[in-house]
Amino acid sequence: MEVRPPRLNAASPLPAIGSQKWLFWLLRQSVPTSVLLGSALIVLIAVVDWHSADDVPLGFLYLLPMLIVGRVLQPWQTLLAACTCTFLTEKFDPFVWTLRTGLPRDILYDIAFSAIGLFVYHSNQNRQLTLHQLAEIERLSQARLDAEQQLVALVQASPAAIVTTDLLGTILSANDAAHRLFASDAAALTKQQLTTYLPSMQWVMQQSRRRQNLRTVTQARGTRSNGETFLAEVCISTYETAAGPRFTAMILDSSDEFRSREETGLHQIMASARLAVSAMSHEIRNISGAIAAVHRNIEGKHLLSNDQDFEALGKLATALERMATLDLRSTPEHLCRVELEELIQDLRIVITPDLEEHAVHITWTLAPALPPVLAEPGGLMQILLNLTSNSIRALVSQHGSRQLTIAAHAVHHSVVIEVVDNAGGIVGHEQLFRPFQAGAEETGLGLYLSRAIARSFGGDLQYHPVPRGSCFAVTLEQASA
Repeated sequence: MEVRPPRLNAASPLPAIGSQKWLFWLLRQSVPTSVLLGSALIVLIAVVDWHSADDVPLGFLYLLPMLIVGRVLQPWQTLLAACTCTFLTEKFDPFVWTLRTGLPRDILYDIAFSAIGLFVYHSNQNRQLTLHQLAEIERLSQARLDAEQQLVALVQASPAAIVTTDLLGTILSANDAAHRLFASDAAALTKQQLTTYLPSMQWVMQQSRRRQNLRTVTQARGTRSNGETFLAEVCISTYETAAGPRFTAMILDSSDEFRSREETGLHQIMASARLAVSAMSHEIRNISGAIAAVHRNIEGKHLLSNDQDFEALGKLATALERMATLDLRSTPEHLCRVELEELIQDLRIVITPDLEEHAVHITWTLAPALPPVLAEPGGLMQILLNLTSNSIRALVSQHGSRQLTIAAHAVHHSVVIEVVDNAGGIVGHEQLFRPFQAGAEETGLGLYLSRAIARSFGGDLQYHPVPRGSCFAVTLEQASA
């Protein structure tokens, strides 16, 4: 009669295919379960061996529980279990124990049981270590994959054009910003030469072949695919890969910045010229007014009333006065709200090196919550730079402590910025704001133009003597007023 193995329930945790599956299931059990199963098998084998025929030794069956318990027990516990199995084997085997034959047999039993248990123990340790290493490798691989995805997303979303080439300049990869910068699609840009778009990179490419780890920043003039030229700031670096050296360029289109800088420079030049002409017109107006007054006085005395040259002189004085009445001040659309705290922070950055070089101690006394003022940022910065530079030059010649104070506070609808030093004051300050004064450095126009700039904002620049020093006060209108 055919004997069929029992069918397993679908919900049973034991696999139904092959004896190896049973063994793997046994080896995957927890520590208490494995110890319980091993102990039960040892007891079962001992009972069967006790009731079996004397000529059938069953001691080899103790290898199975040693396989089970060797995975979860410590080495000394495994050796103890091997001694127990050796004792049971010798106890119930059909062989007569003698010192000459029994002792070697028991030693071989114990070595066999201990070896299988220790083998399983170390195999399990190696398996656990391998699983841990595999998990760590998987974690690192996932972290690297996430980092690569983030890097790719960052490169693609970057507003700067990022291009990677080999050392011959052949473009290997480029982000979307590079396609927009060079006005070229991905298929046309790849495998092209970077020098096609940035000809000046040829010299940098040559340097990168000679030097390792090249790091530099340069300006370059480029050409787009449609023939349009642009100005770029290029950050360059080289690095090594398994496929060979690579060259990376991060390119920023600075055409708009360059255009804005040039337009701002032109505006500042025109504004400075306008202020200078306006200031000179004021002086000419004063002179022409004096000439006209003298002309009227002479005419009133009827000395030269009918003289043609005298009449021509009067007409020239009138024309000169008319020309001098031109108002070339800054128009309201050229002024804007200026946050004084931000501008003074910029001033601090600019003048700090000079202060440290000449050992000048500066004190900043700024009232909290200064209101914005109506001015032109570049012009106001020029006023403060001129005043602080004058104070630093005056302090350099002083012995002892060199003190400079910059204070700002609101007064009614105005804001007053004071530049105070302890350089000993100025002699003859009545003529301080007149141009081309004797003894002035360079042209002597600094304070003259500074006052003109301040007045073009609707403010003023004044000098106030203070004990042991000077104080220049810039008065500006509040933007809210």
